Amino acid sequence: MSLGVRIGAGLRATLTLALMGALTGALVACGGASAGGEYDRGAARESLSTDAGLVLGEFPLRSNGVVDGDTIRVGGLDGSLRLLALDTEETFKSERDRRDYEAGWESYLASRMARTSRPIKVPTPLGEEAKYFARDFFEGVQRVRIERDHPREIRGRFNRFLAYVFVERDGRWVNYNVECVRAGMSPYFTKYGYSRRFHDEFVAAQREARDAQRGIWDPSKQHYTDYDARLAWWDARADFVQAFERDAEGRADFIALTNWDALRRLDALEGEYVTVLATVGEIRQGERGPVRVMLSRRMFSDVPAVFFDPYVLEDSRAREFQGEYVRMRGRVQRWTNPYNGREQLQLRVDQASQVQVPTYTPPGNGDAHSADEDAPDDEPTDASPTATPPDPTPSAASAAPPRAPQVTP
Repeated sequence: MSLGVRIGAGLRATLTLALMGALTGALVACGGASAGGEYDRGAARESLSTDAGLVLGEFPLRSNGVVDGDTIRVGGLDGSLRLLALDTEETFKSERDRRDYEAGWESYLASRMARTSRPIKVPTPLGEEAKYFARDFFEGVQRVRIERDHPREIRGRFNRFLAYVFVERDGRWVNYNVECVRAGMSPYFTKYGYSRRFHDEFVAAQREARDAQRGIWDPSKQHYTDYDARLAWWDARADFVQAFERDAEGRADFIALTNWDALRRLDALEGEYVTVLATVGEIRQGERGPVRVMLSRRMFSDVPAVFFDPYVLEDSRAREFQGEYVRMRGRVQRWTNPYNGREQLQLRVDQASQVQVPTYTPPGNGDAHSADEDAPDDEPTDASPTATPPDPTPSAASAAPPRAPQVTP
């Protein structure tokens, strides 16, 4: 079947329904927006890199600024925006994928699912439909308003700005992220936490889309078939994040590594015990010295948790949760790489009880690449040949000597 049949009157009807829902329940703009116009590049960067308010201001939508259903580009900012709470299916970018799909949807989907034990992210007709839905939604729009979910959550792992995007219609600011879910172009994506500001709106929009069998909830359309399993997994992750945030209230020693100021706060607590929230990334075992569990933050800016006793690491079960959120409590230390002189903050963990893993069983088999499975495919990541590589695992001679286990305060 040709991909050309994926867009038509049905999409226009879906967009109309979504906008009707938006205009009856759209969020009115909260205070603090700019007086109009656009930011210059310097002002835009400053507003996105400080602990400022939630409403960032209005930005011009770039020409051809819609990348796909959950990614857009605006003027004044480098890179693209990652639209919060959305995870639209992928678009077709290679002829090989198109040929495989046109050979038959069932065989195409089965072959892609056979390649991994985790939920797939592959091009589908619904991914194409989501892109065209976004183009229709933003058609004729000259400026958009960008808002954060939390003052400390600014960029994702791949350096994209995390944002809600609003357009003005009939004097009201309409939240595209919510309307994309209402149209059935995306589920309510909670893999990295619930929306702090619009959770109820997303839940209602998803319920409406499911009840009306729009988009991904339409059994006659070609899309992923495992959304119930995905939602259960994502919500379990979001519950883990929410529990940490609840426990962290009023505590300087609880730090989410996704916060823009996480390294600054760790630096201020050098020598003290802290509890961090992060996803488990690469686990590095050198010929000598401790095992280093890389706690994901930004590309080439991860924070290592060092385990001098490998049995402590195994007992902690952190290896079973690569790609998943964990809590780790340890002492903040500063280590200097003897080869290049660079200093790096690290978290020393001496007991398995200092690691708290989730109670759910993650999908798949803990593949090491799973932490990066949401990498953007619309533009290069920070992983360029000129980027600074991660520091090597320190040898026993250069690392701090093992100490007797300590009781964690």
